[in-house]
Amino acid sequence: MKTTTRNDHRRIAIIGGGPGGLTLALILQKHGIPSVIYERELEDKSHERGGSLDIHENSGQQALKEAGLFEAFQQVARYEGEDFRLFDKTGKCFIDEVADEDEQGGRPEIDRGVLCDLLLSKLDPTILRYGYKLNKACSLDNGMTELHFENGFVDRADLVIGADGAFSRVRPMLSDTDVSYSGLTMFELNVVDAANRYPDLVAFNRRGKMFALDDNKGILGQLNGDGRIKVYASLKAEREWLQTSGISADKPQEAKSKLLEIFEDWNESLKKYIRYADDAVLPRRIYMLPVGFQWKRNSGVTLIGDAAHVMSPFAGEGVNLAMQDAMELALAIVRNEDQAKAIEEYEEKMYEYASEKARESHDNLVLCFSDDAAPKLNNLMNSLIEQYNIQA
Repeated sequence: MKTTTRNDHRRIAIIGGGPGGLTLALILQKHGIPSVIYERELEDKSHERGGSLDIHENSGQQALKEAGLFEAFQQVARYEGEDFRLFDKTGKCFIDEVADEDEQGGRPEIDRGVLCDLLLSKLDPTILRYGYKLNKACSLDNGMTELHFENGFVDRADLVIGADGAFSRVRPMLSDTDVSYSGLTMFELNVVDAANRYPDLVAFNRRGKMFALDDNKGILGQLNGDGRIKVYASLKAEREWLQTSGISADKPQEAKSKLLEIFEDWNESLKKYIRYADDAVLPRRIYMLPVGFQWKRNSGVTLIGDAAHVMSPFAGEGVNLAMQDAMELALAIVRNEDQAKAIEEYEEKMYEYASEKARESHDNLVLCFSDDAAPKLNNLMNSLIEQYNIQA
């Protein structure tokens, strides 16, 4: 779409400065529509959050094209990061995919921090407000929304977009539905400077992702662009289990020992992902919104990303959906002077594609933490490849 500029006096407030919020603001900026981003952190923390992201051709990459960043993205993306290995707990290998370095696939990798740096490099820095944690948002009689921040600042906006994640402070304006625990608990660890310190693990992991699945548990490894291997030791557990497990982020060495006990009968090459990890263990419960979640329409408020459809990471869609939402909403705003029409157009389209991905994510989570998960996932991926080849 050609860049346009229009006389737009609406105040658009984006709550959350992650990839979704930044993409939205950047595409609006490209079309001459101003916005402001309120981010709860005191500075950009994107390099500390999450690991390597695979950016999909029809969603995340398309949003980068709309933002005018696709060529810059190609310069820093890691196409070799599409390597994938799948094991069971004994070390039996079911899938061993090696990406062709000379052939650009559809899901190149990029670290979250590098992606946000890319977006920030083209965004007007004066629209970013760091250290603004939203306490509450209230609808006013004139259709505007009043935003109350923890630092005492109060703003009023014609359009508020919640890009503030799973525990959104904007979502309660639209729905009483809250996130629920998915049944999966994960522990995030990091093997820093892996190539120099643990070349045996790097050789085993290769250049992309490693999944080991068995006994309703999983060890997931992911090589990042900064040389670390990000590790997720995962298991099905009751929500309260984390409190009674004795595994605490405050005692990382004890936490690692307990995790090694949980995976005691797993192959030694797989346990190295935990054994080699540095002294930081971050426990996290995985939450989700109901598949097909929708809300009561409000012409002055909407949601993108995890605020709209948080799901498990087992479809690889989180950041891609957030960026696709940002693109679809921004372009709907560009196309429609009538704000209510823009919101309706965006939400109806988003509900359709997001519910499909939420179902896929839920089904994959169930499969990956079921009995005989590795052979089941192998069979699923083989059948998808066959379908793709038939369609092609």
